[in-house]
Amino acid sequence: MTLPTEMQFIVVEQPGGPEAMLLRTAPVPVPQDGEVLIRVEAAGVNRPDISQRQGHYPPPPGANPNLGLEVAGTVAAIGAAVTGWAEGDRVCALVNGGGYAEYCVAPVGQCLPWPRGYDALQAAALPENYFTVWANLFQAGPFGAGDSVLIHGGTGGIGITAIQLAQAFGAVVFTTVGSADKARACERLGAHAAINYNEADFAEEITRLTMHRGVDVILDMVGAPYFARNIASLKKDGRLQIIAFMQGSTIERVDLLHIMTKRLVVTGSTMRPRSAAEKAAVAQGLREKVWPLLDEGRCAPVIETSFPLAEVAAAHRLMETRGHIGKIMLRVP
Repeated sequence: MTLPTEMQFIVVEQPGGPEAMLLRTAPVPVPQDGEVLIRVEAAGVNRPDISQRQGHYPPPPGANPNLGLEVAGTVAAIGAAVTGWAEGDRVCALVNGGGYAEYCVAPVGQCLPWPRGYDALQAAALPENYFTVWANLFQAGPFGAGDSVLIHGGTGGIGITAIQLAQAFGAVVFTTVGSADKARACERLGAHAAINYNEADFAEEITRLTMHRGVDVILDMVGAPYFARNIASLKKDGRLQIIAFMQGSTIERVDLLHIMTKRLVVTGSTMRPRSAAEKAAVAQGLREKVWPLLDEGRCAPVIETSFPLAEVAAAHRLMETRGHIGKIMLRVP
């Protein structure tokens, strides 16, 4: 495959609002040992991109400093020690930055094939959410058929993915949302109940819905304001899995008695700083357990809309409204 020498990509030269993202030209990257070069056809927009653009989420050491954490396209070149992929293969990947571009490199262990019947937008909508949900809901502790889970933010990319996967593996799913329309969307996706936090206290509703038993797992990205109610909503030996803190990370007062008496596990994680080996292990679990569900159509990403790469500012503005249901995507020419 003959490659161009230059590509277009998005750079943030100074942190700021959506207008801080600029379309620039740079040399096409060269894949190193264990990497593939992807000709990007679509890229996902994620909340970590918003935080990084604002200057609140610096990339870990060694990561590409530019925006974009998930892509789909075709393999354009392969580095040394790469097996299982060839030029022209359709691939989606969790990347270590730089996905808002015409070309992007990815560690081979973080690459997965397009599921059956998928186009580039659908494939690019998978990696960030599916890696995160699989690692935190399924690999971080016991979870499966017969268990119950409360998923906050049910109509975001993480929430939609978690609802579908938990339901597919036989769990009872509850979620929180901010409107009646979003509640109906979550129930269509498989949630047993969607709690509108503008109309009811989710902890009281979980108590009622579970007949005072509570849930086995809570997947939380809200943070400090929900902590006490999350603890109250867990059953004995339950697990609170914190993956973000969109409304704050500092808790002023915590009564540890409830954690001790219910033998709760409170834990958290991030995906981007994990090693290539750790991410490859997540990818392997997805390929074995989840990709067959995608091939069969039992789970699928929900896409709100897409924008051309040059209109990335509009994509970020839409995400900041929090009015969307599902993924916001970028189309790369």
